[in-house]
Amino acid sequence: MSESVLTKNKTLDMVYIALFAVLIAVCSWISIPATVPFTLQTFGVFVAVGTLGGKRGSLSVLVYLLLGAIGIPVFAGFTGGIGVILGTTGGYIIGFLLSALFMWGMEKVLGKKTWALALSMVLGLLICYAFGTLWFMIVYAREAGAIGLWTALGWCVFPFVVPDLIKIALALLICKRVAKAIKID
Repeated sequence: MSESVLTKNKTLDMVYIALFAVLIAVCSWISIPATVPFTLQTFGVFVAVGTLGGKRGSLSVLVYLLLGAIGIPVFAGFTGGIGVILGTTGGYIIGFLLSALFMWGMEKVLGKKTWALALSMVLGLLICYAFGTLWFMIVYAREAGAIGLWTALGWCVFPFVVPDLIKIALALLICKRVAKAIKID
């Protein structure tokens, strides 16, 4: 490949990574009211990795996290800063990156078939839940006292399972079409 083609490809990669980091931020600002309100952050993560592939998708999630860590209000509720990440829900935010990295690994092993992407999204979500809940329990215990696993799951996971599965289904519908439309390999 010529140097100009490589430069063009790297530039496109950077544009896509930035664009999907912004998409995740916008999705985090969208709050759907319900008994327990939820955002579309996980949807943004799944669309980024599903559309861009593991490497570029994971990089877009990392850019999103770094933007939030330095204080840009990209997290849910227009928040940002290291304090949010170190707070009770910060484990779920870090869990987005763990999910993306896991999905990348699954892509390497199983390829980009739709069933493999669906499986990686569901397992990635479980990783996010596990890491986030453990983080929540540790931080909550430091701030307010010990909390049981079932209580933490009742507050932080169970209300979000069905909405998150719906987000995965929507992400699956969108990913292949968007990747084909923007000619992502």
